[in-house]
Formats: sequence, C-alpha cells, structure tokens
Amino acid sequence: MDEHDFLAERFEAHRTHLRAVAYRMLGSLSEADDAVQEGWLRLSRSDAGEVENLGGWLTTVVGRVCLDMLRSRTSRGEESLEVHVPDPLVSSSEGIDPEHEALLADSVGLALLVVLETLAPAERLAFVLHDMFSVPFDEIAPMVGRTPTAARQLASRARRRVQRTASAPDADLTRQREVVDAFLAASRGGDFDALLAVLDPDVVLRADTGAGLVGVSQVLRGSRAVAGQALAFQRFSGFARPALVNGAAGVVTALDGQPLAVMGFSIMRGRIVEIDILADPERLRRLDLRVLGD
Repeated sequence: MDEHDFLAERFEAHRTHLRAVAYRMLGSLSEADDAVQEGWLRLSRSDAGEVENLGGWLTTVVGRVCLDMLRSRTSRGEESLEVHVPDPLVSSSEGIDPEHEALLADSVGLALLVVLETLAPAERLAFVLHDMFSVPFDEIAPMVGRTPTAARQLASRARRRVQRTASAPDADLTRQREVVDAFLAASRGGDFDALLAVLDPDVVLRADTGAGLVGVSQVLRGSRAVAGQALAFQRFSGFARPALVNGAAGVVTALDGQPLAVMGFSIMRGRIVEIDILADPERLRRLDLRVLGD
C-alpha cells in the first residue's frame, strides 16, 4: 500500500464522524459531503506525517470549511429567506437506515436543526463542536478568531437559544406514530375538531416549498391555523406514507412515484408541537428516498 492509499484509508476511518459534524453545522446533506471532500483535499495536500491527532485535525479543518460556507451564505443574503427547513434524514418506518445512524447519534431532529439555522455562524460552530462533539474551547477559539473565554460565551449564547426554542420531543416512537396517524386520519376525514385534539395550542408549522411549485413557503402558528392548513391539503393526505424523519415519526407524501413532501413532527405530551415540511421539488429530488421502496 503506497502513502496515498494509506492516507485515504486513514481518512475513510473518520468520514462518518466528519459528515456528522458537517450535517449539524450546515443542515444540508450535499453541502456536508462537499465539506468532507474539501477536508480530504486539504489533508492530501498537507504533510500528514506531522499530524499527531488526525481525527482532531480533520474535525478542525471541516469545522473551518463549514464556518466559511455559513459565512458565505450570510454574505449572499440567504439567511433572509423567510422559511428554510434543513435537509431531513428519511428512513423506512421499519427502522433507521444504517447510513443515518451516526448522523442521528445525538437525536438531531429537524426542530433542533431549525433552531441551529437561527444562530450566527460562529455561535453555531462553537455550540456544535463543543456541546455535540466535546471539542475544547482552546481549539475552537482560533477557528472563530476569539479567545477561549469568548468562544465559551458564543457556545453559551447558542445553548440558551437552543434550550429556549428547541422542543424536547416524546421518545416513545410507538406513541409518536399513533399521534401522527391520528393527525393524518383527521386530515383525511376533514375533522377539524379531531385535528385540534392532536395539535398543541401553540403548534408551529414551517413549510419550505423552495421554488414555490407546491403551495407557498410559510410559517403558521397556533392550532386553528395549522388545522385549517391541514384541511386545505386534505386531498394529499391519502398519499402519505409512514417514515422515520430524523429518527422520529414522520411521513413522505408521494404521487405517481414522485415525492411531494417530507413531513417531520415533534411531539410532546402526546400532542404535536412542531411540523416541518420540505416540499421543494429540487431538494426532494436530491434526497435518497429509495429506502422507502416503491
């Protein structure tokens, strides 16, 4: 085995971890893969023999790449988009796809990723690397051009935002599925009162349609508004198929083999508190939904 092949083998041992870091940083599967590939390119151009802790070195490199990508989004004004639902990880309702297990090791639900999208790039980096991957602030500080104390403050601000905003969903997957099935049944039956019964009074619905070919991107708040929207799309509810969306009960709606939407649900105390819908045709085409079968 030559030096290049040996280096590639060492890199592959860290790929899954690096992709998990990048997915949490970017909320985009394709961009996460791009960031990991850039990590490989930088490693292949470096003197790897001088790297004592390859895993730590690669985590730092990929973290920097992701930070640059987030800052580039900001400079292009992408953060001004009213609604953006991160890329969901969709698995069969029978169980999580093996390729997704590492990406979901910390129960990274769509609701959490949505909150991470609201953080400033440096805050997101500090929180993700420290709180999710235990990277010391001494290593994070130079990445964000701050002192370790300032990096700790960045993570602390992000943590408060996450704790204040992100819901802690019920863990019982069977109960989750019962609530989602009740929501779909009420939608199919046009039963407004039954919808209200499974929706939290302060439920939030986010619908990201991208190009707007299916409806309009929007955020709805409150059970009556969300129930009304569910009835408006009653004709599509019959095409909903059960799936796991970021490890939680969700659905994929497809018509004639073409996916129309992926819906993720956050459920607390037996009621739906958040619904995140990705209905952007272009992004749906990039998702691997083969795991759901025909």
